[in-house]
Amino acid sequence: MPYVSRYGRRPNEYASKSSHGYVIQDPSVQEFLTRCNLPPRATDVTFSGRHQLFFTPVEHNPIQFIIAVDGGYNEVPVRVEFPSATVCFFQIGALIFSIEDLDNLGEQPFIDPADMAKLNNIQRLKFTLPVRNVTLQGDQSLTYSVRRAMYEFFSASLDNGSLMDTLRWFIFREYDNPLPQWMLATCPVCERSSIPLVRSAMSTDHKFSCPECGGDICLTDVFRLHEVVDDELGAGGILGYVTTTVEQLVLVHLIHLILATKPNLLKQILFIKDGPLAFFGQTANMYKPMRALVNYLFDKHDLHLAGLEKSGPFVEHADEIRDIFDAGSVLFLDNDYIYRYVIPGKADPSNPYGRTTYYSNKMIFKTSNGSMYVASIPTRNVVANPAESDFPNLRVILTNIEKLRCDMYDNALMPVALANKLVSLANHPSARILQKFAMGAMKS
Repeated sequence: MPYVSRYGRRPNEYASKSSHGYVIQDPSVQEFLTRCNLPPRATDVTFSGRHQLFFTPVEHNPIQFIIAVDGGYNEVPVRVEFPSATVCFFQIGALIFSIEDLDNLGEQPFIDPADMAKLNNIQRLKFTLPVRNVTLQGDQSLTYSVRRAMYEFFSASLDNGSLMDTLRWFIFREYDNPLPQWMLATCPVCERSSIPLVRSAMSTDHKFSCPECGGDICLTDVFRLHEVVDDELGAGGILGYVTTTVEQLVLVHLIHLILATKPNLLKQILFIKDGPLAFFGQTANMYKPMRALVNYLFDKHDLHLAGLEKSGPFVEHADEIRDIFDAGSVLFLDNDYIYRYVIPGKADPSNPYGRTTYYSNKMIFKTSNGSMYVASIPTRNVVANPAESDFPNLRVILTNIEKLRCDMYDNALMPVALANKLVSLANHPSARILQKFAMGAMKS
C-alpha cells in the first residue's frame, strides 16, 4: 500500500511504473498461467442429453397477485477526514399488485396515471447500520453496535407483528412441529462454539443467556454477522449478505401473515425475489430453515416462488448462448453443465452446486418472444441433475414470468423493474443527500 498525503505538505506515493516486468519474467508466474482454464464459448456448448423442457403456458392461471421483493443499500461517509467514518442506509421493498390490473393496463391504448399507480403499491422498510468507526451510544465496539442495530430493526413493530416474531416462527419452525433449540455456531460475547439456543429459555424480548459467560445473545445473532465484523477494518463485508437476508426474511414475513390470516390466498400469489433463492456468506445456514418451510408449504398449502437474476456468471452465460437456444425452452442446469460451461471446475456428483447455500435449483428460460431469464425455483431436496418433476408448480411460475415481460430494459420483468426503481439508492444524488442528512443528524 502506498503512502497517502495527510496534511498536503508532501505528495502521495504512487505505484512503480516498471515493477510489472519482474512479474512477467517470473518463471513460476508463467508456468501458473499455462495451467489455467477458461470457460468454453457458446460454440462449444451442447444441450444434447440434458434435461430440457419445451414450454407451453398453462390454460388456467391460478395466480391472481404478484409480490416482488427487492432491496438496495448505500454506504456513505459521515466523516471524510482522518479517522474516516461511514454508515450504510438500507431500503427493502415489497411491491404488490394484481394480475388483473396488469392485464387491464395492457389492453388500454393510453395509460392512465391512476392505473399505473396501482402497480406502485409498495411497502418500504428502512434501517441503518454502522460500518466503520461508528458506534451507538453506550456500546463498547462496532461489533456490538451492528448486533444492536440488527436487533432493533427486527424488533420494530410493523403493521402485523414484527420481523423478530417471524424470525422466531421461522427458526424454530413454529408453523409445524416446533424445534426445541437452535445451535448457534459461536457466542458473540465470549466466542464459545456450539451454543444451544433453547426455545423455552428465550426471554420475551427474544434474547438468550450464554451458558459459558452469561452474556446476552439476541435471536438475530443466528445470522452470525458478528463473526465477520472487524472492529478495526469495519463491517463493509456484511452489507450484501444483510440485504439478501432481509429480502428473504421479508418474504417469510409475508408468508407468515398470509398463513395466519387467509391461508387459501397463498395459492393465488407468485412471490418474486430479485436474485437467486439462496443465502450466502455467514448467513448461509439460513437455507436449512428455508428449505424446511418450503417443503412444509408444498405439503400443506402451496407455494409459487422464483428468484430472477439480473447479473453474474449465469446471466452472462445465458446471453452467450442466446442465439443457439430455442425460444420457448427451459434448460435445467445440472452439476456437470454448471462446472463445464459456467463456473470453471470439476463436477462432483456427491456435492451438488449450491448444496450449502441454495434451497432451489437454477434454470435458463427463453420465452416465446426471445427474452432470456436465469431463474432459481425451490426444490424439495438438493438435486444434482434436476428435471421438471423436481419443481412443483413450474409451468404456472414460467407462465407468469412470460406474462410479466417488461420492455424497459433487456430481459426485464415488470415487478422486478418497478421494485428496483422504487427502493434502490443511486450514487447520485441519493448518496450525497444521505451523506449530508447523516452528517447533520450526527452533529446535532
